[in-house]
Amino acid sequence: MMSEVDVFVSNYTLVDPEIYQLWVDGHSSSDAVNILQQRGICMQTNAPLDLVASDVLDHYRTYALLEKLLHTPTKLATEQLAFQIEPQTSQMLIEMYYEFDDIVVRELLGKKLTSKSRKDMDEVSEKTGVTLKSCRRQYDNVKRVFKVVEDLPGSLVTNIRQHFLLSEDLAKRYAAVVFIACLRFEMSKRKLQFLTFPDLYHCANSMMVAWTYRCVGSEYFDTDLDREFLVELAECRVLLENDKHHKHLVCIKLKPMLLERSYQEVDTNFRSYSRAILGIGCNLHRSRELRFFFLELVERCIEPWKQVNWSHTDLRNFLSVYTQCALDMDVLREIEIRDAFERYMTVVTCCLLRMYHT
Repeated sequence: MMSEVDVFVSNYTLVDPEIYQLWVDGHSSSDAVNILQQRGICMQTNAPLDLVASDVLDHYRTYALLEKLLHTPTKLATEQLAFQIEPQTSQMLIEMYYEFDDIVVRELLGKKLTSKSRKDMDEVSEKTGVTLKSCRRQYDNVKRVFKVVEDLPGSLVTNIRQHFLLSEDLAKRYAAVVFIACLRFEMSKRKLQFLTFPDLYHCANSMMVAWTYRCVGSEYFDTDLDREFLVELAECRVLLENDKHHKHLVCIKLKPMLLERSYQEVDTNFRSYSRAILGIGCNLHRSRELRFFFLELVERCIEPWKQVNWSHTDLRNFLSVYTQCALDMDVLREIEIRDAFERYMTVVTCCLLRMYHT
């Protein structure tokens, strides 16, 4: 009797998450071996160091071959035949490769994504303590995502997920980076250095939710602010013409919430605070004013409040009462102006409360 035997030869790709993370973090293979040795890998596996070194080098060669595919995640996941990788492993490879350090990306915000900026990564590496290779990977990933999605209509998060197969959370973080880059917000001034990436992510996300177009379609972009809203917002200067009435309403509501010293300070400086808040909003339809939005918030609002030692609770109470009292006034009875003011204050309140580090 003759027996038939089916033979299948597999090149199934093994991925060690710990070694892969070391590779992603920009460590050389020899550094990776030393780190693993310090973590007790030899004792855990009962393997000699030279065998560990050989295994790490083998993994590093594989990841180097995979890297080109990682630049186009859809190819890695669905189109390539060179590596046999399980879907969950493929997702892990992509997610870990595109993960970024907040402190590194914060250094990129406000800079043009050019070859000169990439050359500056050695300074970023020295400042942040992140390896140069990792800084360059993160820079290249940000630039790659930006180039692919900047001109695509619709949701930034959806577009990033579709083209790079990232998780919802990571796609949202990249979306904030792309949004800030597209609108060219000033981020490099010394007065803004205290703002962390989580701060700016929080602010950018609130803008994308409330200040972009409320419509969907091929002509609407997540990187475009609603121009009609910005123009309508300029009409809110009518509040300045009625600031005495506005102040009266605010002070009545605030008095039970504030200490006497804080209340007197609001009573004395209400006009200057209101002019600062509304002045920023009324000029946002101009591109230059929009670019300096964060700097204006710091210089015209946050710094004066810090000088008089407002607490975070004081600020929260003031912004809430300031907004509600304005909405109760007859001068905002026109629905378009009222809606513009409410949209504006929703984001400004969100930004100021996040940016006000006490």
